[in-house]
Amino acid sequence: MGKTSPHNVFEAYLEQFQSDFSLLLRSRVDEIKLGGQMILTFMGRSIKDPTSRDCCLIWELLAKCLLDMAAEGLIEEADIDTFNMPFYTPFIEEVKTIVKKEGSFVIDRLETFEVNWDANDNEENQNHVFDKFTCGQNVSHSIRAVSESLLADHFGEAIIDDLFERYVERIGEHLAMEKIKNFNIVISMARK
Repeated sequence: MGKTSPHNVFEAYLEQFQSDFSLLLRSRVDEIKLGGQMILTFMGRSIKDPTSRDCCLIWELLAKCLLDMAAEGLIEEADIDTFNMPFYTPFIEEVKTIVKKEGSFVIDRLETFEVNWDANDNEENQNHVFDKFTCGQNVSHSIRAVSESLLADHFGEAIIDDLFERYVERIGEHLAMEKIKNFNIVISMARK
């Protein structure tokens, strides 16, 4: 998903999230006794717009690296067009609606918090000194951990190191201009 994606793409991702999250809730019913608690923490977005920076910017920067590589003839642009990252960050109201509709749990508490893209760059870390390369590397490593196998399967293992070297640079440049945060949702639920 990105800002230029057709509306039906956003609908498809939302439908898949609704299906997957409902299945997760149904699957936990057998494991949790009546009144038992479940706490989940996951990335979300702060506004209803599915193209918000909360969910898309980090992937748009990766897409720009892939497009640069296509412009250099290192990968095919058609391969970029057919690549899909199975990642969806829900809006709080979407989460509430799914929990209510699925019906196995009742929400006790729902809170949100934000974390800098580079978790080392926080107000409590008095020793942190901003360095574009280090911050870019910290963020890139986390995205690489969740996406490398999908990228390698689609584009080939040979491009991965080059892709993430470019990504480190692009992330670092962006963080030098603007501090970005991940929006997270924490939900505490009791089994009905």
